[in-house]
Amino acid sequence: MKKIVLIEDDADLFALLKYNLEKEGFQLTGAQTGKGAIELCRRERPDLILLDIMLPDSDGLDICRGIRAHSELAHTPVIFLTARASETDRIVGLELGANDYVVKPFFIRELIARIKIQFRSPSKPAKVLKSGRLELDRSSFQVCKDGEALALTATEFRLLEFLMSRPGVVFSREQLLDSVWGHDRVVTGRTVDVYILRLRQKVEADPANPLIIRSLRGFGYSFQEQEHAVGRG
Repeated sequence: MKKIVLIEDDADLFALLKYNLEKEGFQLTGAQTGKGAIELCRRERPDLILLDIMLPDSDGLDICRGIRAHSELAHTPVIFLTARASETDRIVGLELGANDYVVKPFFIRELIARIKIQFRSPSKPAKVLKSGRLELDRSSFQVCKDGEALALTATEFRLLEFLMSRPGVVFSREQLLDSVWGHDRVVTGRTVDVYILRLRQKVEADPANPLIIRSLRGFGYSFQEQEHAVGRG
């Protein structure tokens, strides 16, 4: 049985979601305030988190940021439930690491369908990742730019693969350390900065003004997909 944590301050909506999700076979727990939400999630270790943005005592965006920065919760799917419907709000929510963004009012059946999508078995990862002039081959552990092989260390390759396979998602240094270096690491966040700099020197046209591996001050790093170049003539 999949466990869901719901953080939603509207008591009627909370009760409605609890009834319908449990009827659908999910186990649901949660809270109607943002205070202690991260600790609740850490304690419950849910399979998915439903998170309201506009809570009376907290900002759901900050909670999501905290979830993504927590090593035990970093990869737990998060779906925002919110009345904020602007394109900017959606982009910010997704860039902070949310897996989906559902605008209120919504149909319960649609939300359930979106939840089930998060629980589908992941498809077999592509052997080759492509973005613009960059190509990463997982089988040969090789990265090429404009058809020319790049000299990457094993750690540089793993870091680029992790970012490249999750385009547009901003990861904190702590998340990158856990995912690329592992939990038993002895390195620090500064190490991530050094490796990002090295990667930029190898994959960016202008490392001083990076377009591929972007940084978001105060948050971390993300990989930005590039359009494939189309020849003229």
